[in-house]
Amino acid sequence: MSTFAPEPENLIHFAKLVSYMKKVFSIDNSPKQLTDAKVNPKCKTGQVILPFLLGFLHRIKSLNELKFMLMENEFSKIFVQGTKLPQIDTIRDTLKVIKINGLKAIHQNVVGICK
Repeated sequence: MSTFAPEPENLIHFAKLVSYMKKVFSIDNSPKQLTDAKVNPKCKTGQVILPFLLGFLHRIKSLNELKFMLMENEFSKIFVQGTKLPQIDTIRDTLKVIKINGLKAIHQNVVGICK
């Protein structure tokens, strides 16, 4: 297990939290609307951004920490079995070219629901 790995009981709570947030805030559907400036992307932007958002929900401090979480399959209880998650390089490349308006819309949606 990586040095960044949370305790197994924390993963269960994290999975429950993510499940709740997907239902309440429609986080699962929101990233599908995001676009970037890539000409021929191999992955959809939403598929790349979702692990990034979930990583920061889990309070990661850097993309290197997210890299270790992806390598250790720590999101396996959150996604459907067999879902291939993007590598950290893909996430970094997408973050460089993503259109920020989509992220702002997700943020405004979450804040609006919280009010």
